[in-house]
Amino acid sequence: MAESAIVSRHLRALWACPGTELGVVGWPATKRERAFVTWHYWWQAHLIDCAVDAANRAPTSVRRKRIGELVRAHRIRNITGWTNNYYDDMAWLAIALERAERTQGITEARGALVALEKKLYEAWNPEAGGGIPWRVRADYYNAPANGPAAIALNRLGRHTRAQEMADWLDATLRDPGTGLILDGIHLPSGVIERPTFTYCQGVVLGVETELAMHTGAERHLERVHRLLVAVEDQMTAGGVIKGGGGGDGGLFNGILARYLAVVAMMLPGEDRQQVADRQAAAAIVRASATAAWANRLEVEGEPLFGADWSKPAQLPGGTAGAGYFTTGGSVTSSKVPERDLSVQLSGWLLMEAAYQVSAAGL
Repeated sequence: MAESAIVSRHLRALWACPGTELGVVGWPATKRERAFVTWHYWWQAHLIDCAVDAANRAPTSVRRKRIGELVRAHRIRNITGWTNNYYDDMAWLAIALERAERTQGITEARGALVALEKKLYEAWNPEAGGGIPWRVRADYYNAPANGPAAIALNRLGRHTRAQEMADWLDATLRDPGTGLILDGIHLPSGVIERPTFTYCQGVVLGVETELAMHTGAERHLERVHRLLVAVEDQMTAGGVIKGGGGGDGGLFNGILARYLAVVAMMLPGEDRQQVADRQAAAAIVRASATAAWANRLEVEGEPLFGADWSKPAQLPGGTAGAGYFTTGGSVTSSKVPERDLSVQLSGWLLMEAAYQVSAAGL
């Protein structure tokens, strides 16, 4: 039902081009949104990722075709190619396209992955102190770029670089006081930006889990455990992931849920701690999904999820109060966050994550 709601409310052909589908970023949508004047590259990457989830869960020709149409539309709307100037955006697309190719055989993603892998791999900057910047020629090196880039590069076979990135994240951005991952650092000045966001924790949990699987190194297991405890203590309430708002923040919770499911499904080891960590990660996903579903609105028989999964969802009143781009390049929340595609994608992400852990008996 989460999938169906996105398909019916948000998906439409790009500029009437046959064989394309793209996500309209608001519902109800403004004229600019319907015309894809605004389209938000990284939101669309998560839309592709969710479409891959759905095709893996219940394979049909319609679902597989939709992935191809979304990939094609992404390339056309980006106009200049597959890449852009934001390394976090490109990392999210690389993750989605690698999964589309590996699990669904979407071959048109191959050229994109070659281009994206090259950009992400070559952005590594040890001269500045390590890490990759948030965007081209920026001095800000943050978890939202390095986390997903490490996941993407690890899945593309660049295991050594992924491990370097994970080690850099742990050494540079883990707050010893809280155990959480901080947002980022300006280099070479060394000034740290200290906000903590759910998706920063999610991507680090994801890459550390996958590196634990690939390398067997004890430090990755220890980092997952330490960060999972911090997330449970500080980023959940009653076992439910705390709300992230709308705009770009609308995706933060769903990303944490996705990578908690990765911990639950993939964390290796049969020691008591690893078993408990897998169960704890699954429990947060299940509790969050139960709360989000209980607090949804039903609109024409389909769910509308809240920006805060522990509170009743609010119905958007119309197109007034749409989100917009800031000068810094981020997207603000709509006046009613539930109108944002990002918030509804988080709900879909969460439901797919809950399906995965439930189907695995966790």
